[in-house]
Amino acid sequence: MSVEAWTYLFITITFSIYLYIGWRSRVRESAGFYVAGQGVPAIANGAATAADWMSAASFISMAGLISFMGYDGSIYLMGWTGGYVLLALLLAPYLRKFGKYTVPDFVGDRYYSNAARVVAVVAAIFVSLTYVAGQMRGVGIVFSRFLQVEIEVGVFIGMVIVAFFAVLGGMKGITWTQVAQYMVLIVAFLIPAVAIALILTGNPIPQLAFTTSDILPRLNEISVDLGFTEYTKPFVDRPMLDVFCITLALMVGTAGLPHVIVRFYTVKDVRAARYSAGWALLFIALLYTTAPALAAFARYNLIDSLHGATVVSTGPSEDGT
Repeated sequence: MSVEAWTYLFITITFSIYLYIGWRSRVRESAGFYVAGQGVPAIANGAATAADWMSAASFISMAGLISFMGYDGSIYLMGWTGGYVLLALLLAPYLRKFGKYTVPDFVGDRYYSNAARVVAVVAAIFVSLTYVAGQMRGVGIVFSRFLQVEIEVGVFIGMVIVAFFAVLGGMKGITWTQVAQYMVLIVAFLIPAVAIALILTGNPIPQLAFTTSDILPRLNEISVDLGFTEYTKPFVDRPMLDVFCITLALMVGTAGLPHVIVRFYTVKDVRAARYSAGWALLFIALLYTTAPALAAFARYNLIDSLHGATVVSTGPSEDGT
């Protein structure tokens, strides 16, 4: 079978699994629709939370961003990971304990103020729209490449699929679909990482290959030879104040994502919410510790193939031919 045939087969099987899970998880009661009946196991909720957290930015762009920016790309790793830690330690358990399903409800009841509730609603809508715009753009790009359609058509297809799962199964259907999505996502991310780590270092574990091999010193050397700055040189043209502000903004912004916060209402109690937060951090770390390794290996493989290569001109010769 050709690569294209394998790709279509994999996508077809994946979507069939998603559709089956969504259909089997359909609900008719409001508790199941909004909070999955508060009966999701902690480990499953952790996987679903990780899939929510590791969105298009993490899966599609994280490794490429770090590969392009070098050490400067660690700002996004620190910001997004730190934001999840803030959410898991300081927000989620207490929101779950308070018993409200949404942040605006929590803010309104906590401060006995409808004005505070309105501010929270506006903030949640603004954050959600900003976040969804980027996510749907990523979905549109993926579908446009896969189905050979315009990005706008890809966005529309993505919206229809999301609406189908949301309307059919509510939070319960979305939760179990995202458990499957995390498994597909992490396998798809690890396969190229393991393959390139094995080829370049002989070690199939990307994290170990990244830290124990001499890839980074060689990458720095080749980068300097080609006129670039060292790959591991930190924050060359960026003041530390900028680094701090960007990291803080990423932490605080991602900690307040409404669709992630509501995940902790799908478990039965506060203890389960804490356990699901721990599982989610483990699942997120699996991708976030792999991304820098994949980024370095991909960059090394690219520029090493260019280093010392002869550039052949395809322009006209001196005699005009």
